[in-house]
Order: sequence, then structure tokens, then C-alpha cells
Amino acid sequence: MPATALAGCRPNADLDAGRRCRDDVDMTSDIAVVAENLTKFYGQRLGIEGLDLEVHVGEVMGFLGPNGAGKTTTIRLLLDFLRPTRGHASVLGLDPRRDKAALHRQIGYLPGELAFPGRDRADVLLRFFAAARGGVAWSQVTGLAERLDLDLSRSVRTMSKGNKQKLGLVQAFMHRPALLVLDEPTSGLDPLMQQEFLAMVREASAAGQTVFMSSHVLSEVQQVAGRVAVVRGGRLAAVERVESLGKRAVRAVEIHFDDPVDPAEFSALPGVSGVVVSGPVLKCTIDGRIDPLIKAVARHQVVDMLSTEPDLEETFLSFYYHAEGAGDASRAGA
Repeated sequence: MPATALAGCRPNADLDAGRRCRDDVDMTSDIAVVAENLTKFYGQRLGIEGLDLEVHVGEVMGFLGPNGAGKTTTIRLLLDFLRPTRGHASVLGLDPRRDKAALHRQIGYLPGELAFPGRDRADVLLRFFAAARGGVAWSQVTGLAERLDLDLSRSVRTMSKGNKQKLGLVQAFMHRPALLVLDEPTSGLDPLMQQEFLAMVREASAAGQTVFMSSHVLSEVQQVAGRVAVVRGGRLAAVERVESLGKRAVRAVEIHFDDPVDPAEFSALPGVSGVVVSGPVLKCTIDGRIDPLIKAVARHQVVDMLSTEPDLEETFLSFYYHAEGAGDASRAGA
């Protein structure tokens, strides 16, 4: 992990339990992160191309896509661990290249590929990080470690992947940075710790911190994010508000009738697909409003009806792959 990524708030930073670091940060704008035509090629291989994105101050934005889509490349460009082929980014009102040291004091960064040097115990390593950030109350460190069930007396090199991930989360959160940049943050965590992490994100957002959270799992992001952006093949496919996805949610529906029905009666209905009829049993998928299907079903005697709750991940992935087939459609979310 680059040393500059571990710098934090200086002692004179305007910081307490409910406020974020402000020194070296231009807080006159309500935009924490701006990417304009951000592009990175590795020789002939595309990392990310033409990325235009804004992250608002205080919001939690999920940055989604399968492995290899360009998420980590984007994060490294924003933090100046990589230099862009073209395009520009501004983070917390600063230029990632020109103002790198000042910027990294205001960021809590968890890399996707986490590695800690040396053979120190966890508490020794965290004290080093705290000192590098100008001082962090040790009670803040131990409180986070307790929440994550992390034994600070253990040597880092003997830790499991999950415990190293917890250690990475503690070092990212412990100085209450203005911006948290988290790359696959729940990797290696068990379900209980995943929920604890999500609680930490909610608290950070409530305190005014901005969270930019990369993941390939929508189900965890949807619990905390206001908006989600998806990348595919190195390009931005969509930016959506989480609640707007529910309006076109995909439901699996199974209906049992008294008598056999004709599948053609349902196949042409708007939003209905995957119609399968086996005698008196209809199975289909409904995308969006269920009203047309209900009206068609009401013409028959219904014995039973089962409908799964909308699955946001299925909905989003359905959109994702639809966009892949339709070409590069970039959609903006307010």
C-alpha cells in the first residue's frame, strides 16, 4: 500500500465524532469526486475509457461491475497511483497529481489487493499509521477493532485473509476521513462482519463523510448506497439511483389456475417474458408494473399465486447485460 495513502488528518484538522476532516479540502463545492473523460490504456489493453462521473459530498456511491471491468483502474487513477492516458479527475477539490500529499491526508483507502509489510503486530502497525496521520485517538482504533472482532495483539503475517481485511478497514476508517475509497471492502468477511461493515458505512455517511465503494456484489451496496454506477468492459454503462431500480424490478411469478391456460394470452403482455405454461400452472417473469398481468389473470379462476420479492441485483444485472447488447448507453442519475 503506498505510504501516501495512509496519511490522515493533521492535529489541527476540524474533526470530531460528527464532522469530517476539512484541512486542505475545498468544501465550497458539493461535489467530492469529478472524473472527466478519464481514460487509461495499458499498451493496447483498455483499463477504463471516457469515464465521466460525479460523486456528491456526503453520499455513498456504489461502483459496480464484474472483475476486470475497470473499477480498480478508476480508483488508482483517482488517487494518482496510475497516471491517465487522457482525461482529468478532481478529488475533494484537489488535483490528484499536483496535490497528492494533501489529498491523501483526507482519504481512507482500502485497496482491493491488500498487503501489509513487515512482521509487526496489528497494534504496532496501526500505531504507525496513526502517527503518520498526525495522531489518532487510540480509543477510536480499539473501538473499531472491537466492532470487527479483531485481535490487535496478533502478528499481521499470521492473520487470515478475513482478519487482514478487518485490519485494512480499521486503518481506512480510524481517522474519520473526508472521503472513504473502498475497493471490494467485504472480501473475506463473514456475513456478520459484512453487516457490521455496512453499519460503519451508514455512520460515516451520517457524519458527512463521502464513501466511494467498489464492488461486484450489488446486494451489499444496495443496503447503503444512494446511487450506483456500473462499468462494463472499461466503460461506464449506467448511473442510477437505487430506488429507481426498484420501479422496474424483476419478479418471478407463478400462478395456479383451476383450468389449463393458453401461454399466448400472457406472452404479449408488456413487461412479461419467459412465459412457461404447464397445464394450469403459469410461470413467467415480470419487469416493472405488474398491473397488465394481474388484469389478464383476473379473467380466470385463480387457485394460488406466488411472486418473489423484487431482487435488486437481478434487476440491475438484467439492465447491465441489456446495455451490453444494446451498445454503450450511459445513463445519468440525479
